[in-house]
Amino acid sequence: MLLPDDADRAILLGRVWSDRLDGPCPVVLRDGRLFDLSGISATMSGLLERPDLMASVTVDGLPDLGPLDDFLDGTAGRMLAPVDLQAVKAAGVTFADSMLERVIEEQARGDSARAQDVRARLAPVIGDSLRGVRAGSEKAGQVKALLQEMGLWSQYLEVGIGPDAEIFTKAQPMSAVGCGDRVGIHPMSEWNNPEPEVVLVVRSDGTILGATLGNDVNLRDVEGRSALLLGKAKDNNASCAIGPFIRLFDDGFTLGDLEQVRVSLRVEGEDGFVMTGESPMEAISRSPSDLVGQLLNRSHQYPDGAVLFLGTMFAPVKDRRGAGQGFTHEVGDRVEIASPRLGRLVNWVDRTDRCPPWDFGVGALMRNLVGRGLGERI
Repeated sequence: MLLPDDADRAILLGRVWSDRLDGPCPVVLRDGRLFDLSGISATMSGLLERPDLMASVTVDGLPDLGPLDDFLDGTAGRMLAPVDLQAVKAAGVTFADSMLERVIEEQARGDSARAQDVRARLAPVIGDSLRGVRAGSEKAGQVKALLQEMGLWSQYLEVGIGPDAEIFTKAQPMSAVGCGDRVGIHPMSEWNNPEPEVVLVVRSDGTILGATLGNDVNLRDVEGRSALLLGKAKDNNASCAIGPFIRLFDDGFTLGDLEQVRVSLRVEGEDGFVMTGESPMEAISRSPSDLVGQLLNRSHQYPDGAVLFLGTMFAPVKDRRGAGQGFTHEVGDRVEIASPRLGRLVNWVDRTDRCPPWDFGVGALMRNLVGRGLGERI
């Protein structure tokens, strides 16, 4: 099931495309049914900005769109990413193991065949040095000085344990795909991977309202050639998946609880290949609050709110195409990202040029809502 283990006690917000209403609707899930919030706010962004958010989503008498299952099987529509006008941002290199893998990509110049040799040389030194180090701390400064003396310092380590986090644009507003959709791998890439992450939902004033799950699909060979190719490695058609629902913080699920969750990954290929992994949030090198403070502040605003991928410690190295080649996706892979408190995000891998093109942007959304008489609810 896609829902959190304690879904009956959770406030879960999402978005669906309703065939009956011929457009997207923000929804709240109750007892396995989806209730339309469009009459309160026609956009998820607008809904989350409301000062009476909790009262708005728990009110009785909302229009019933039907069972969740009808949107999972396509009977009534389909699931969408649970965000719309928000900026889609991501924090990079926030876990020690992923820091190591980014340095390996850099040293290997994007060549997966060289990665194993580089990993064997660097892991005993950098891996042991970084574990348990808090970014920007005095200990981090000592580690930096040591690694610089050894000639092992890297731009990835700078953002990983230095004072300033890497915050980048993962995708454009409205471009993320939802649970059940295909995720895209650019056909130029021969070395790529999923990145299972917790995604914070942030209001325009910086308040962290809740969280969901995300897949920050990454082209390791492209970024490994040059960090300046980050945009090409990260932002492609269907390369960002978010969902299935936003879980709002309340007395039963707080930011402190989120900082203790574990995010699991399972990849199943049509070739019989299976890979699993897990990222414990407690291993993150920067707190979620610190990352949000670096994302949104007096020098940088997001009037429609933002969502922030928090990074992953899972950088897969299990060989797939041959010894020493590491992991890369194949078309048809089923990717499941899960956490007991946030649910399960499931997608299937295809090429970016074979995934449905992104053709429903902000302009299309505005025209759709005005045509449905919801212009004043945006």
